[in-house]
Amino acid sequence: MRKNLKPKAYVYPLPVLIVGTYDENGVADAMNAAWGTVCDNAQVSICLSATHKTVKNLLKTKAFTVAMADVKNIIPADYVGVVSANEEPNKLAKTGWKITKSNFINAPIIEDLPLVLECKLVSYDPDTEICIGEVVNVNADESILDEKGKVDLTKFKPICYDCDTYGYYSLGEKVGQAFSDGLKLK
Repeated sequence: MRKNLKPKAYVYPLPVLIVGTYDENGVADAMNAAWGTVCDNAQVSICLSATHKTVKNLLKTKAFTVAMADVKNIIPADYVGVVSANEEPNKLAKTGWKITKSNFINAPIIEDLPLVLECKLVSYDPDTEICIGEVVNVNADESILDEKGKVDLTKFKPICYDCDTYGYYSLGEKVGQAFSDGLKLK
């Protein structure tokens, strides 16, 4: 039996994205954003309200990082989503995260988050609040890579967000092979 639910954008999984920027004084900031996705091979799209300090920063610097939060970082990842840098300018200090500067763009890398996309701002539309970034480098901790140098989700364990229950869930179990399993029906 099936049931109709109220209209809501049930798109799963929603990755927990940590968007990092520097302000005009070189102070690092980060926020939690769950509404983001791939929009081209080397581009990401994230819905970000213009009221965020992070958005004000990336509009000035034209650069930002996007890190995927993992199981080990649920508490600080949630913290940067519930505390605003508009009220708490040094909120990253409370996370305990180690911050380094990207070698490719003017944005911070959060060393504790194992996968970081370093992005140049392509566009930001204040009406739709859609931010598009071009990925110029991917920075990964070797602990999440397989023997071929590719990201291994069973080692990474990124988290996703459930917009219905407000829960965080872990990803990681491989259950099939794309471009292969479907061939059994051919």
